[in-house]
Parts: sequence; structure tokens; C-alpha cells
Amino acid sequence: MNTKLLISPQELTSLLAEKSSQAVIIDTRSQEDYGISHIPESINIRDFFTYLLENSYPAGLKKLQEYFAEIMSRVGISGAERLIVYEDTLDKGYGQSCRAAFLLKYLGCAQVSILHGGYKAWQTGGLPTTDEVPKRESSIFRLHLNADMMVTTTEMLQAIDNSAIIKLDVRHRNEWLGLSSSPYTADFCPRKGRIPNAVWIEWHRMMTSESEISMFRSKTEILEICQSVGITKDSIVYVYCFKGSRAANTLIALQLAGISARNYFGSWNEWSRDFSLPVDSRVM
Repeated sequence: MNTKLLISPQELTSLLAEKSSQAVIIDTRSQEDYGISHIPESINIRDFFTYLLENSYPAGLKKLQEYFAEIMSRVGISGAERLIVYEDTLDKGYGQSCRAAFLLKYLGCAQVSILHGGYKAWQTGGLPTTDEVPKRESSIFRLHLNADMMVTTTEMLQAIDNSAIIKLDVRHRNEWLGLSSSPYTADFCPRKGRIPNAVWIEWHRMMTSESEISMFRSKTEILEICQSVGITKDSIVYVYCFKGSRAANTLIALQLAGISARNYFGSWNEWSRDFSLPVDSRVM
């Protein structure tokens, strides 16, 4: 089934009106923001943004899989539903709804879409909101892993000197320059710098804002931005950021432009903590 990557507020409204719809809406914002107001019948799973991968070796990935399988079962999601995820705005939540969509697809959910424009677009459209929390019965979530979506540390290390694979860093400027180790504090991680031979496109560049609503740029614009660092439709791209969130946002943009890409989900948080891994630490 070919499910749209992005769904508009109007399309979501029509989907929810269908009697046969098995749609489940997932709010990735903080519990505080969710408690103030949210899309009716949406459920809050903040963990899609906050969960930090221990490592991208088999034990770390197994822990991630079990963690989210338990959450999904508890909130009554089996994995067969049509899932729509949203955040406040696409450019201010570090790509959290895209991280959720990436994880859901990785875990085996086939029908996943992102609310384009986020909650801000929903509100601007004058659509209903509520502070009521829906009651859902538990179920059994069944894993059907799409392992090839995830770049492991081993694969990234093997790709460093492979010119056929482009290593795309999408972190903020200060992180790329080696002035900060994370988007949070400068010394959050033990090392600053870049994965060797990486190229850089700051994740914000893939989006444009109109009336304070962030939206993905057109396919043509995304391709032009990518071409500035040598990425074309024929490229193989491994994307990374700090914890796979901004990378997931960029992954959506690349997919919209028809570019093959995978997410190094452990990203800089994992890479910088393993002192056996090489780092380009020059301050640029």
C-alpha cells in the first residue's frame, strides 16, 4: 500500500470522517502541551522524541524494539492501523514527528503519514481541538522490522572512505563547525566535530515558512539544495544529526525529491562517545 508521506489537515479531517477508517493519531509533543489542547482522539507518545538509542549494535537495537513494542501494545496499536503523527511545527521540534514516523516504519508499520505543517497548521485551519484524553484498550503490537532503514555504527564506519556513499550531516551550524557537541549544550557529548568525509546541509534549509507554518520545500528546491553538496537522484546517502531526529526530517525531504537515503539513528550522540571511532575535530 502506497501511503502518502505527508497529509494535510484537510485530508486528515476527511480520513477521520470515513466510517471504515482505522486511523490513529499520535501527538509527539510534550505531555504539558498535549494536556493544554490536541487533535481530538489523538494519543500522546513523547517517547518517540525523547528515547536515546543506547547503541546501534544488535543489543541496543533489540532494546529499542522491545521498548516501543511495549508502549504501542499498551496504547492499543497493533501496527496494522493507519498512523498519523504530528508535532507543533516542523522546524521547531527538532524533527520529532519525522523521528516518530521513521521509528514506526522501522518497527514495521506500513501506513504512516506526517501531518504537514503540524499542529500549527491544524489550528490555523480552524479545526477542532480538545483537552480530553481518549481511553484505549491494550493490544499486541507485532514487530515486522525494516532493518535496512537503519544505518548502524558499523555500516557508517565502513562508509567513511567509500565515495559512493555520501555522509550527510544536517546538524546546526555550531555543531558542524565543531563548536558544540549537541543542540542542547556545547559539552553534552565528550567530543565535538564531524564524521570524517561528511558534507553538510543544515536541516532547516529543506523547509520554508509561510504564516509561521513550516512546510517542506518543493522537489525542485530540495534537489537544488542537495546538488550544492554533490547529492543527486542517483546518490546513496547516509544522514545523521545528534540522535536521528533532524536526520529523519531531512530523510523525508530527500524521499520527496526521489533520493535514496538511510538514517544513522545513533548519530553524533553515539559516535562521539565511542573513542575508537574517528572524528574530524578541526574547528572550521
